[in-house]
Amino acid sequence: MERFQRLCDSLQDPGKVARFQRLCGVQTTFTPEPARLDNGQCGAQGEAEGPRHRNGLLLFNGASEEQAATKKPQRRNSLTGETGQEFSIGRPFLYYLFCFGTELGNELFYISFFPFWIWNVDPQVGRRLVVIWVWVMYLGQCTKDLIRWPRPPSPPVVKLEVFYNSEYSMPSTHAMSGTAIPLSVLLLTYGRWQYPLVFGLGLAVSWCSLVCLSRVYMGMHSILDVIAGFLYAILILVVFHPLLEIVDSFNLTYRYSPFIIIGLHVAMGVFSFTLDTWSTSRGDTSQILGSGAGIACGSHVSHLLGLMPEPSPESLPLVPPPITVTLIGTVLLRFLIGVIVLLLVRAAMKKVSIPLACKVFGIPCDDVRKARQRMEVELPYRYITYGSVGFGAMFIVPYLFTWIGLH
Repeated sequence: MERFQRLCDSLQDPGKVARFQRLCGVQTTFTPEPARLDNGQCGAQGEAEGPRHRNGLLLFNGASEEQAATKKPQRRNSLTGETGQEFSIGRPFLYYLFCFGTELGNELFYISFFPFWIWNVDPQVGRRLVVIWVWVMYLGQCTKDLIRWPRPPSPPVVKLEVFYNSEYSMPSTHAMSGTAIPLSVLLLTYGRWQYPLVFGLGLAVSWCSLVCLSRVYMGMHSILDVIAGFLYAILILVVFHPLLEIVDSFNLTYRYSPFIIIGLHVAMGVFSFTLDTWSTSRGDTSQILGSGAGIACGSHVSHLLGLMPEPSPESLPLVPPPITVTLIGTVLLRFLIGVIVLLLVRAAMKKVSIPLACKVFGIPCDDVRKARQRMEVELPYRYITYGSVGFGAMFIVPYLFTWIGLH
């Protein structure tokens, strides 16, 4: 047990995160103490690998002013409004690669990836991916708020991202979604679609590795956070994946499923938050639950109207269609029209739901940012807005495609 504790302490050491960042060419203007980067130990090797200053910029061996590109985090901290410290990038390729990796766990990816599967690839797989995503993210966010471990300290860690810096750290929900989504794609499509298993495994491993490493690179998680998120996602898949068919069938066919789904998702959001201060965790969780409820309700209505019929068992496994200019054009047009509709729905519902919640609960709406941090406003606003987006993705957009003949 003592050995396990030492291993956990070692994996949680922020000095390891800082060294990984330096290895990848990340530099900053603050002056960390080389003697403190590894649990207070310092030696000849630490001095040899330590930082050197030139023109006020902290440089490390192997980097030069010509190689370094100065940047700042792109988005402010969601709670404090801080913009983050300036840093420089010695290896731009790794910076953009890991920025892409971390975006695989952000809203822009989710609002693009799931609808794309539903509209253009396989509605059944898309629906079930959303169910898994809701389970994984909900349990991950709730676990964060129970454990309440802080983010790696800066210094020595360089914060390349500060938007989620006010959230707790353990486990990494990026690592959880980055593990659960590609593995679920593999589990749900292999045997239903014809493709080489090696291709699916390679994609899943590459996706998972990129997302997990990106969170350490960004300075947002310790190695232990990422490993815990990876293992937690595997555990959730082992427990819940066998239930997917039952849940999907219930969502589609049970007469009163929309009422049960909405009530369950609202209850999960209301009773799961024990935070003493506001953070993005509460809003993200309610947003996830609202999206899941909207997708499930939209699935029910679409099934009743026969908008997205399932392929017959005789046609399985499905063969990917040949890639033609017509196919690419149709896919892009469907995706473009669908995303525009979802963005319009989100903007309209956001515009309506925030003032409405403020009026119902008697909260001043002069400062929208502060009003949105109140639970009475944030939960209804997130549920209504993203529930509508999910419903739109599963029903409104497919109905529009049928109406205009864009099958």
